[in-house]
Amino acid sequence: MTCDPVSRVRRFNRAVTAEVGALDTSFLGRGRPLGAARVLNSIGQGQSDVAAIRDDLGLDSGLMSRLLRSLEAEGLIDTISNPHDARRRVARLTETGRSEFQAYEALSNAQAKAFLSRHSQPDELLRAMDIVASSLRRDHIVLEEKDPRHQDARYCLSEYYAELARRFEKGFDVSLSRDPDARDMIRPRGIFLVAMSDGLPIGCVGLKGNGGEVAEIKRLWVAPSARGLGLAKRLMTAVELAARELSIKVLQLDTNSALPEAQQLYRRTGWNEIDRFNDDPYPDTFFEKRL
Repeated sequence: MTCDPVSRVRRFNRAVTAEVGALDTSFLGRGRPLGAARVLNSIGQGQSDVAAIRDDLGLDSGLMSRLLRSLEAEGLIDTISNPHDARRRVARLTETGRSEFQAYEALSNAQAKAFLSRHSQPDELLRAMDIVASSLRRDHIVLEEKDPRHQDARYCLSEYYAELARRFEKGFDVSLSRDPDARDMIRPRGIFLVAMSDGLPIGCVGLKGNGGEVAEIKRLWVAPSARGLGLAKRLMTAVELAARELSIKVLQLDTNSALPEAQQLYRRTGWNEIDRFNDDPYPDTFFEKRL
């Protein structure tokens, strides 16, 4: 059978390789191959540690050194010893390098817009691309502690509220919920974690505390494109670790029976069902976990 899963994956790989110009000797017409352009992009995006860039791009030391030398020869970057650790090197863009980075940004944005414009359902295409990207980059998803008022946190929360509105029988209005004060999810009272994938927020969870030994887990959400990768469990593990660091002894949370996958996660990871502990109109199931 020619349409078996392996053949479909390989077809996809060939299509992406051709579309992005991975084999071109002059990526986006700028005179250098994709590998050198990716290193330049990483530096332009704010990464500076050479070893970290190499690991993130999956390059071996020899190839990374050759790419850096070629960019230095063009006058696009400078590399120096890390002032805090002479064993490591850092790279930075020169003025010419910053101009080249901006040229790549403009060309890449135009390429992406043109690609989407060719499809009759660009939103569906984007959803499929998000699933692929989250799966392929699952080992590069990082959890970052952020102020719940930060734009990445607000994006996750808005997506979370929109999903509840779709899934709850009577909808969801955050103004009627016991929405936690942002200060209660900032150290030393609590924390707010955001899962980031290549600079994009794809999940969150909050720990709402009051300075005592009891705190609540709030706003656990994972983007549909990143579900099935174990990210919800990873977020819960991280927030429980943070609770221990804050000397919290008991965690509580509430949820709704319209979210059976959340209830399954809690039961599998040592949470026990308890009586209602608040007057929020939306939850109908309550859990507790002693640390």
